[in-house]
Amino acid sequence: MYKHILICTDGSPLANKAGKAGVALAKALGARVTAYSAIDDLLPLYAEGYAFSQETVNNLEKAAHAVGQKRVDKITAMAKSAKVPYAGLVTMAAKADEGIIKAAKKGKCDAIFLASHGRRGFSKLIMGSVTQSVLAHTKIPVVVYR
Repeated sequence: MYKHILICTDGSPLANKAGKAGVALAKALGARVTAYSAIDDLLPLYAEGYAFSQETVNNLEKAAHAVGQKRVDKITAMAKSAKVPYAGLVTMAAKADEGIIKAAKKGKCDAIFLASHGRRGFSKLIMGSVTQSVLAHTKIPVVVYR
C-alpha cells in the first residue's frame, strides 16, 4: 500500500498526537516516514530593505528554522523509538499547504498524514485551513487525523 508517508507538524499538541498515529500507521504498513514542518517565508519582511535589514531577516530565518527542526525532531524521535525508517525535513514556504505538497512530491511520498484543527466560522476565515487546501490541491492520498 503506502511505502513513504509525509507526516506534517506545526508543533501543536494535536500535530504531535497525529505524528504518533502517523508513525503507528507507517509501522503497521512497513513504510518509512518523513517528518515535515513548513516555516514561513520571511522574504516579505525584507521588502527590498525597507522593513528590516537582510541581516535581521537572516537571523529570523535561522531562528524559524531552529523552531521547525525542533518540531520535526519530536516526530523523528517517535519514528526512531518505533523502529520506523525516518527522515526529517524543514523548508520555507509562502503558504504551509504549498510547502507540504511540494515536499511530498519532491520526496516521492505516496501519502500525506496531517492533523486538522477543525476550525470553523470566524477562526477558519481568519486562520484558513491548511488541511482543506492540501486536500484540494494534491492528488497524493491524504490521511487526516482528528
